[in-house]
Amino acid sequence: MIFQDNVIKEYLKNVYFVTGTPCGGKTTISRELAKRHNLLVYDIDAEFEKHQKLSVPVYQPSMNKKFRDADEFFGRTVEEYKQWLISNTREQLDFVLMDLIYLSQNRKVVCDCHLTMEQARMVTEPSKIVFLIKEPQNLVDEYCNRPDHQGFRNFIYSASDVEMAKATCSATLQSLNEKSYRDIKNSDFFWLERTPESTVEGTVYQVEKHFGLNEIL
Repeated sequence: MIFQDNVIKEYLKNVYFVTGTPCGGKTTISRELAKRHNLLVYDIDAEFEKHQKLSVPVYQPSMNKKFRDADEFFGRTVEEYKQWLISNTREQLDFVLMDLIYLSQNRKVVCDCHLTMEQARMVTEPSKIVFLIKEPQNLVDEYCNRPDHQGFRNFIYSASDVEMAKATCSATLQSLNEKSYRDIKNSDFFWLERTPESTVEGTVYQVEKHFGLNEIL
């Protein structure tokens, strides 16, 4: 069954989307918005394991792909790794949309997610999505040092050659996001770039203004 974009948008009218590139501040800003405005946070990364259990190989092959260990996982080419990540996100999106429709029936939700601009145009209006971006270089150490990514950090450090695994991961993240980073900056979507001068307070204020959340209070 295929739902038309206008139907999806109507049923997701109570959802604010915070998306962008890795380490752009999506999780931090989503949680701060939720705290200030009594929103429910929906983190698609946190939901992946649940969705994986609901998935089936014939329809979600990437979500069901198994790896023996970190050496096999990071032993892929950058292109293979990148395409697997893209497919995972695309396959999980159906589960995400169903969850959001259910959760947002009677309350507002902020969704911490990974949407392409094409997907964003299908599921929401520009006024309800923000792209938080960061230049996609040398991301792996920052990604692994986050408290909510310690499982991935332990996994990458279990590889026989940790530096090679980190280099593959870093190159994949850069390859996956460098075009998106440029395209987002040249788009008509609202975006904010994380720099050394960025603050949580300043970023939240700009996102609140874009979403019109302060007007609701």
